[in-house]
Amino acid sequence: MISTAIRVARVGSAAELAAAALMMLGFPCLMLAALLPSVYAFVVAAAVTYLADHFLHRKGSYLINRLSKVRAGLSIRFLIRQLLLILLLARMSLADNLVFYAAVACFIAFYGLQAPHGALVTLIRNRRRMPVATRNIDLKSRIRIPDAPPRRLLHRSAEKMLHLDLLAVAGLLVSAALDDAFVGFIGAGLTVALGCLYVAVLLPYVRGRRTPPRAEAVLAAVDDWLAAYKPETVLYFSGSKDSAYQVNMWLETMEQLETRPLIILRERALLNNIAPTTVPVICVPGGVHLMNLDLSTVRVALYAANVGKNIHLLRVPTMKHVFIGHGDSDKLASVNPYSKVYDEVWTAGRAGRDRYAIADVGVRDEDIVEVGRPQLAPITTWQGVPEGRIPTVLYAPTWEGWDGNPGNTSIVLAGENIVRKLVEADPPVRVLYKPHPFTGTVSAQAGAAHRRVTALVEKAAAERAADSRFTADTAAAQERARAELARIEARLAELAGAGGDKGDEAEATRDGIVDVERHQEIARLRAEWNAAYWNSFPAYEHKVITGAEPRLYDCFNVSDAMVSDISSVVSDFIASGKPYAVTDSGELGVEEFKRQNTAVRAATILSNSAAELGGLLDAVRAPSADPLAGDRKELKQYLLGPDEPKSIDQFNTAVADLALKAETRNVGQQSRVGAANVDPAETAELTNALPGQRSASAGETDDVNAV
Repeated sequence: MISTAIRVARVGSAAELAAAALMMLGFPCLMLAALLPSVYAFVVAAAVTYLADHFLHRKGSYLINRLSKVRAGLSIRFLIRQLLLILLLARMSLADNLVFYAAVACFIAFYGLQAPHGALVTLIRNRRRMPVATRNIDLKSRIRIPDAPPRRLLHRSAEKMLHLDLLAVAGLLVSAALDDAFVGFIGAGLTVALGCLYVAVLLPYVRGRRTPPRAEAVLAAVDDWLAAYKPETVLYFSGSKDSAYQVNMWLETMEQLETRPLIILRERALLNNIAPTTVPVICVPGGVHLMNLDLSTVRVALYAANVGKNIHLLRVPTMKHVFIGHGDSDKLASVNPYSKVYDEVWTAGRAGRDRYAIADVGVRDEDIVEVGRPQLAPITTWQGVPEGRIPTVLYAPTWEGWDGNPGNTSIVLAGENIVRKLVEADPPVRVLYKPHPFTGTVSAQAGAAHRRVTALVEKAAAERAADSRFTADTAAAQERARAELARIEARLAELAGAGGDKGDEAEATRDGIVDVERHQEIARLRAEWNAAYWNSFPAYEHKVITGAEPRLYDCFNVSDAMVSDISSVVSDFIASGKPYAVTDSGELGVEEFKRQNTAVRAATILSNSAAELGGLLDAVRAPSADPLAGDRKELKQYLLGPDEPKSIDQFNTAVADLALKAETRNVGQQSRVGAANVDPAETAELTNALPGQRSASAGETDDVNAV
């Protein structure tokens, strides 16, 4: 019943639900206490509403956001409490007392201060929101960006301002209880005085040297940096903060390019969620600002997602445009008709080319280039189960998706069957369960199934720990590994602290130059952390793995087989050469399932009962008798391309070839313009100009949808 209430109220825990209930009940109790009247009951009810409200704000409760939508927002709740206090004073026959007038005057003045306070906070935030935000770009030497205001002034500023009424409320209640107006005057005076002081402290940040430069100066500084850096290859990305992983998977590839790389993001939230990188990053929310940037040296633009905002860069003809995607699978997203707008589409292997041919969505075969998957380099090739260790099977289902298709994920219909058969397998295997981070975000059924699977794994782990057949004879080594984990985590925390609090967006832009040595040390420590993590518990222990660490590819490397669903996870796992199984949750049948999904042609196909899991486990225990080993080898090359040359080398070659095509086109355009002896005023129009022409006011940030 409690879990149902939590789901209906959309709160995160029973504590949040209790706080919400107390806050809702607290206000009727305040009115009742005022009408009785009872000072002490009012004190208790007021304390409950203050504390419950603060708790829900600190937790970022969804309920708080909903209250503001029904005209019961934060300011209204504070105002109601203050009006009820005035009612209490009136009911106590204090309406003719000076303390009553002091209360009325205090709260009127206090609310009068809310307007300038809110205006100043908004103005400061807007002025410090620059037209572009950057990382790894030296703007500090080009423009002056002042320090951000202290975080304590702007963080949850409305809540802090409103809570200054605590002094007045407390003083007035003491006055009512003791029949002594002095304390009430003091409390009311302090509330108004502190409110005025808060407003006064904010004033210096809206004028003079404490304000960032205007948009024109910032854009000019960015163009000056671009002219000096001369970027050649751009990774362009637009999306929600939850889609940041789609650009993060390409960061290491961008760092290994043989040309000068640049990353362009379109949403500010993405900049805060992008992983650390040495590649320069520019976040340009405004379409006009983007089109006015000087990108005249860029010859290749890479796109990781098909989104509407791609049009703002696609319209530039001086560079060639390539769709590289964010994974390789048989999902419909991998053959989006939108892809025909690009000059080329790069796929991992032959399968991607065939996929477009079969879909017939307008992408020409000559525009498809096979470049492998550079991100798969960390995945190690299987050498069989090490001597003396029980096999490890990874269960990595995808999430339920937006459309409710039962074939999207196995977690709902088959998850428990799969895990139960694995934990009960004889001879035994170890189970690693790593769910997709979006699991349960759309479907309550998927969320419930995930919790049941988690409980199954944790119960099996506890039973195995108590089983005498499984003994931790490496307890000392595990203890050392745990100590090493603690040391590494402490050092990583120290390095994270050394990075410093970058303040707001403007300050982060000014100071966001990566420390290369620190970046390399963090990468080394993360590799050491991964090794220590797997050594910190017995090799037979079942494990539920959530969160960013250990990464999916790390789980691949310690596993001997995998069970998953149709997604890019399967295509990536094929790089390891290990046995794998895929669940036909939509019950298409083995033949039809294989016909529709290339990546499962070398897989053990599971029904929702998971009765076929024995075949997968037999392949792990006896690799020499594995009937699908040859099929996996062929499929690996078909899906991901050849092992040699290395994928990053193929990728760099493709970039160089396309850059040459772009340069050839540009030279040809210039030659045609010269041969036609076109008037200089028309030259820019004929060649469609180069970016960097300031054709709109620098303050204009509206998206441009025309092509």
